[in-house]
Amino acid sequence: MSSRFVRSSKYRHVFGRPTRKEQCYDNIRISKNAWDTNLVKANPTYLSVNWEASGGGAFAVIPLSEKGRLPEQLPLFRGHKAVVLDTDWNPFDDSLIASGSDDGKAFVWRVPENFTLRTEEGEEPTDVAPVKQLSGHSRKVGHVLFNPAAANVLATSSGDYTVKLWDVEAGAPRLTLKHTDIVQSLSWSANGSLLVTTSRDKKLRIWDVRQEAPAHVALGHAGAKNSRVTWMGEHDRIATTGFSKMSDRQLGLWDIREPKEPLGGFQMLDSISGVCMPFWDDGTQCLYLAGKGDGNIRYFEYEHDKFEYLSEYKSGDPQRGVGFLPKRGVNMHENEVMRAFKTVNDNYIEPISFIVPRRAEVFQGDIYPPVVGTKSAMSAAEWFEGAEGLPPKIDLESVYEGEEPTEIPPSSKPVSRVPSSSTMLSPSKKDPEPMQPKLELEPLKEPPQPSPALRSPPPSMKEQTSSIAALASKFDDKEASSSGEDDTSSFEEVPKPIERHHAKPMEKHTQPTESAAITRNLSSPISPTKLAAPVSPSKPASSSAAPSSLSQPLVANLPGSMDQITLQDIKTLLETQSRTIGVQSEKIALLTAEVDRLKNTIGDRM
Repeated sequence: MSSRFVRSSKYRHVFGRPTRKEQCYDNIRISKNAWDTNLVKANPTYLSVNWEASGGGAFAVIPLSEKGRLPEQLPLFRGHKAVVLDTDWNPFDDSLIASGSDDGKAFVWRVPENFTLRTEEGEEPTDVAPVKQLSGHSRKVGHVLFNPAAANVLATSSGDYTVKLWDVEAGAPRLTLKHTDIVQSLSWSANGSLLVTTSRDKKLRIWDVRQEAPAHVALGHAGAKNSRVTWMGEHDRIATTGFSKMSDRQLGLWDIREPKEPLGGFQMLDSISGVCMPFWDDGTQCLYLAGKGDGNIRYFEYEHDKFEYLSEYKSGDPQRGVGFLPKRGVNMHENEVMRAFKTVNDNYIEPISFIVPRRAEVFQGDIYPPVVGTKSAMSAAEWFEGAEGLPPKIDLESVYEGEEPTEIPPSSKPVSRVPSSSTMLSPSKKDPEPMQPKLELEPLKEPPQPSPALRSPPPSMKEQTSSIAALASKFDDKEASSSGEDDTSSFEEVPKPIERHHAKPMEKHTQPTESAAITRNLSSPISPTKLAAPVSPSKPASSSAAPSSLSQPLVANLPGSMDQITLQDIKTLLETQSRTIGVQSEKIALLTAEVDRLKNTIGDRM
């Protein structure tokens, strides 16, 4: 029953488990540089952290197995002339790491075999030197990031507003992506053919890197603080974190084919001032957000083109840097799906395990899908020549059993979630394609056409005239029948004749039938309807009672009886009435003039 009201998810009850202080990496001097970076990077074997060192920049590499309090003196990776700003591990070689520094250079390092932080008594720790120097930027190198599909392809961003793509084996830059401001964050697509960047000019750029041109440029977060971006694995979606104009932290989900605005708009997280660092787990389809300056890590599940909030790991210890372990390094015997390493008080690093609570003691294949192994899809030379592809994946069940990772053969289904660069450069061509059949099928939506065929043809002019005549004759019949009903009509009883002394005989002949008889006895050719109109009170309902009452004096003033009335008498009466009306009109005009004069007089006094 609960599934009907609560969204079903395997990761709804994932919780973060902290680590005891004894199992943390203690006595660490984390860099206090203000550059916006994660400070910590991890792989299944080592952990790197930017070090607070004097006499040039350095960073430390800590084997994950060496927990607890570390020695006072450690073998550091030295070689930069300024502070180290960022590091990144090679995804296909756990002992190869790159670093970027404020001195404008990027170095590539190799961790020595059997590397350890603890030395025997009396021995001085030996620092590690770089194996490759990448020089080409004119200002500080703020970010370094290896390609997730091609071997030994490195992207570096600099304060000279460029991102350079390096062939690490050759030690030379091959491609340059020019920006208009400092790059704040960058992330690769799963097949390594596209790169997304955010910069201080508040724009989000999706690059077809081998064309050295952005496929899309969109406005990102409007806030003045830094924004971050991460590519969501094999999806054609990216996630960004940033700030609004009111300094509220936001989360955005973007479609790389049409990144005009985030899908569903920006989602407000909170009003904390620290930058939010996003981390994507392609196995569980979850996004983890760790904020700088607070101790919380919240996580969301991606489903149906939106982020569903799952839960939040809360801690009273604030963090400045966070790094997540690749999926092939988690502890599957404890159902651990992710592991984070957070800096605490700039002196130790605490592992945090995110665990799915299950009692099963066997491999859980539903929460551990195949993941990318240590074999690349192509070499650097092939990639720079235009090759594309996803790296092969390994079955985690073999790792669970303690065996060598078993490589999974390429799936027969096409990789539809990862678009190629050619698809990205022409997103507009892909959108109208599904619309074409709709546009072609719209004319077929006219089955109402047979209905006009069932309609009769429009009537001719003669038919319209005859129908109007029939309608008029219908009303004439009704009037005739109503006039024949003398005593039954209640309407004819309303107007009553005016009593006059010389017209007492007329009281018996006030009915409309008597007035009709008058018209029939007249020898004049005048139409009886013209005389019946002023005399008969049986007018339509729209006529008032006043005209019918005025017609009564006309009949009452006729001299003699009704049978002796002649046309001459009627003419004489009409002339008399006309003169009377003329005299009354003159009086009305005089009265109107008098009223106007009085109005003017009163108006002058006012």
